[in-house]
Amino acid sequence: MIVRRRWTAAATAAILVSAVLSHPGPGAAAPAAPRPAVTLSSAETAVVRVQLRDQAQLDRLVAAGADLANRPRSADGRVLADLVLTGAQLAALTAEGATAVQVVQREGDGTRHLAESVRAAQSRTRAGLRAPSADSDRAAAAVDTLQFLQAYWWSTGGQTFLQTQVATTATADPDVEITVSWRTADGVTGAFPLFRFEDSGEYQYHYALPQAVPSRPVQVTATSSLGGATRAVTPAPWPNAAPPPLPAGYQKDFIDAYLTPVDIQARIKRLARQYRGLVDVIDLPHRTQGYRRTAAAYLGDPAAAAVVVESVRFGDQGMNGVQARTVDPGRPNRPLSVTYRDRVLTVSLATDGAGKTTSSTDEVAAAIGSRFPDRFQAYVEEGSGGLPMPVAGPSRLDDGLQGTEVPNRPWTVQALRIGVHRDGSRIGVLAYSQEHAREWATPLVTLEFAERMLANYRTDPATRELLEQVDIFVIPTVNPDGANYSFHDYNFQRKNLVNHCTGANRDPRYRTSWGVDVNRNYTVGSYFDGYVGASANCLSGNYAGTDELSEAESRNVIALAQAHENIRFAMNVHSYGGYFMWPPGAYRADGRVTLPRPSIDESKLFLDSARRIVGAIAQERGTVTWPSQTGPVADVLYSAAGNSADQLYYELGIFAWDFEVGNDRWNATTNQWEGVGFQPPFDEAHAESQEYAGGLVELVHVARDYAAAQPAPEPSNER
Repeated sequence: MIVRRRWTAAATAAILVSAVLSHPGPGAAAPAAPRPAVTLSSAETAVVRVQLRDQAQLDRLVAAGADLANRPRSADGRVLADLVLTGAQLAALTAEGATAVQVVQREGDGTRHLAESVRAAQSRTRAGLRAPSADSDRAAAAVDTLQFLQAYWWSTGGQTFLQTQVATTATADPDVEITVSWRTADGVTGAFPLFRFEDSGEYQYHYALPQAVPSRPVQVTATSSLGGATRAVTPAPWPNAAPPPLPAGYQKDFIDAYLTPVDIQARIKRLARQYRGLVDVIDLPHRTQGYRRTAAAYLGDPAAAAVVVESVRFGDQGMNGVQARTVDPGRPNRPLSVTYRDRVLTVSLATDGAGKTTSSTDEVAAAIGSRFPDRFQAYVEEGSGGLPMPVAGPSRLDDGLQGTEVPNRPWTVQALRIGVHRDGSRIGVLAYSQEHAREWATPLVTLEFAERMLANYRTDPATRELLEQVDIFVIPTVNPDGANYSFHDYNFQRKNLVNHCTGANRDPRYRTSWGVDVNRNYTVGSYFDGYVGASANCLSGNYAGTDELSEAESRNVIALAQAHENIRFAMNVHSYGGYFMWPPGAYRADGRVTLPRPSIDESKLFLDSARRIVGAIAQERGTVTWPSQTGPVADVLYSAAGNSADQLYYELGIFAWDFEVGNDRWNATTNQWEGVGFQPPFDEAHAESQEYAGGLVELVHVARDYAAAQPAPEPSNER
């Protein structure tokens, strides 16, 4: 995952902040006129626009749970963030190098602005039909028009929530404030402010997180600081759809621990053996690199001067344990030379007439690479360029991998094919997970789903009917190499293990930043086509790779879909945050131009199906995916250039969705929404597996119903 659209005090993923800031909107604004000094008393609270010292300061604030009132942005090389701060907090930030730019709103301003807008509206009403004057024309021009884009309510865990989005026609005014007022059936009223949301420099709407209200709201209105007002609207129930209760004896809960790729491989083998008549195991055609890396070591001292020596072959191919050293030949006028004998790489440094060594780091690196290009590559460690190469005792090359029980060989990614008729004659559904290695809960979802379908086939008529009518494909872990690394070496690993970096970027200190973001490596709306949300920087968390489909992991997903043309529905399971999304998933920065929107009919199918699936998820423990986080990826999350759902939809005609499992949890004690993370305590991950597996079962119902409504298909000739 994951750039999070919401910025809350309770939960924001710091890894995603850089993605927001790396894609500033088009057309940097002209420098603002000098503003008066920003002052707050120690106990006063306000929304303050702060110019931070650097992105690292923003990352620390986010990690500490700072209350960001708006999406951080980059403008003219500055990092700007709107923060809810006390005077004491502002003073502490200022002492760390931040600069207060603007007090956006002080406590109590909203109440005052609301009263001003009401008075202005009353004044316009009293004016009646009098002939307009020039002054009144100007006043009328200043009034904006507001429109509710969303107004939904739902109840969960005994608490009712209200969420709204409102758009204003005063799109260019960054200071417009919008307040929503609500009323319940028994006359209780309340209000809350909305916050402006921009994406890629373009105004989208004003919104707020779901608000806790005492009971079902029957009316909402919105007013703005410019005097605009909406008509009264009755919020609609969300999602207003739910499948029938599960029958007595329905079998579920097949997950009892986190599963590594090795565990998943064993689970696939067991399911194939246990349910021979219902399962095929498909070995996908592109083997991944495997849990392997080249071996490397520093020759010299990175704190002074060093060269990185790296094996050409992987460490497990006999290169772990090779030693590298530099020596003083002890004689004058000796040339630089390199030898490799008995698994020891020896660099004999050049000397001058007085016998002093004269070789530089650059010369040593070049000599190693030219002398043994089939065995070693070498490059100057960052900051060591041109420095004298020191004499250094032997250092040991190592691949740095810690997972001793993980096979080193290339990995064959496997898919389960489940159904009575596994011949292409029935509509197909694909569920795939763990494109991003650190999302440990996601294969729990797809495996729980697979096992439910298999275990209930003989005892539940509804499940039996689904497996008669639908051909199900499941890839539990798309990215096993990265997942193994996440489990055994670096929990926050997002990408695969293929290292396309060159030169100093191959320094071992960057080992946790290597790899390709599998879900930025597909062909439609990609970085290579000019879309936003991926990077050419090999150390970036959303590095797109060397080219579209450069990685075995992404090629496997597309190969499976291409080989089985009956697949018409797909769900890509990610974490975390609680989103339900579909194409378009990417846009170009200039003007925020998205990939083509689905047709009206297909948009309705996406949304209607989403309501059904969100309702099914909520049956388990009341988890409701927010309406503001249900919709096209580019609208409810961010632009994700080169993601898999876009290729499946636009190129292969598959209705492709994305889950982000792991919804924020409401803390009734603090009255805040709290995030759960990529690897929550297992009780939370287990609950996610149960509720989202139910969502996947409902997706199969959606596919079954879609197929039943279509004309009889022509016989399929599968490739």
